[in-house]
Amino acid sequence: MEFEEEPCRIKDEETEEQTDPMDVKFPRPPFTNEDGKIISETEEKTAGKTAVKGSFTCSECGKSFTYKSALKTHMMIHTGEKLFTCSQCGKSLTYKSTLKTHMRIHTGEKPFTCSQCGKRFTFKSTLKTHMRIHTGEKPFTCSQCGKCFTYKASLNEHLRHHSGVKSFSCDQCEKTFVFSSNLREHLKVHTGLKPHVCTFCGKRFSLLKYLKEHESIHTGVRPHVCFDCGKSYITSSALKTHQRTHTGEKPYTCSHCGRCFARSDYLKVHERVHTGEKPHQCSSCGKSFVHLSSLQIHKKNHCPEFPK
Repeated sequence: MEFEEEPCRIKDEETEEQTDPMDVKFPRPPFTNEDGKIISETEEKTAGKTAVKGSFTCSECGKSFTYKSALKTHMMIHTGEKLFTCSQCGKSLTYKSTLKTHMRIHTGEKPFTCSQCGKRFTFKSTLKTHMRIHTGEKPFTCSQCGKCFTYKASLNEHLRHHSGVKSFSCDQCEKTFVFSSNLREHLKVHTGLKPHVCTFCGKRFSLLKYLKEHESIHTGVRPHVCFDCGKSYITSSALKTHQRTHTGEKPYTCSHCGRCFARSDYLKVHERVHTGEKPHQCSSCGKSFVHLSSLQIHKKNHCPEFPK
């Protein structure tokens, strides 16, 4: 079964510190004389030519700075030096300005307000991202299919559809999923709880989507229609699979021989040719088969032990 793309959820700004470069206000770096000693503003005016001003390059990353003091501050990024500590949670930060921004998490201060809807935000970067909802801006484009997204996280989630990587595994069974949300939904199956009840026949289901699919049997509603042939389906995933008969798309490839298939279950059955697996066994004579249909034919026509 294929799953719909999981919508992106932006982390709550109260629980995740986001440091916007535009929020960070660096103080004017102090001037130094030729010996590297800090001089006052008055001394700077009278002896400006002695202030260390030029081009100072970081030996770690090659970035250049006008002032030696600015280079010294920058080097903290590479050394990992964090001089400023939050008195509320103990978190250490590199810059005093970053600590000031971080403190908003504890104080609840939200100085940035959306001009369109009035919603307030802790960080300027969060407001900037939020504004895309109003402007319709979708700056992140999928290189595979051209689909555009409002958030980078949404693009990253979408790209999993193309890669086919299922990195989330159920610890109760061997089923794997592309998205963590699908795994969470699946785990409800193992709890045995079935809170969703069909109003037509009383049958219970562990997941709401299973109930909705089931109720289509009673209502006859098949909302997903193929524009090529008019055939309709209960679920969008079933329609998507069907449409491959028109497009010729075969996204599932056998790792043994390279043969491609339109459906994952077709690939799974095919791979038994290579692995030798025969999961369907006759309960009467013990003979095993690759395909269920072969077992059924065997029982009906050939098995000497199976009652006719």
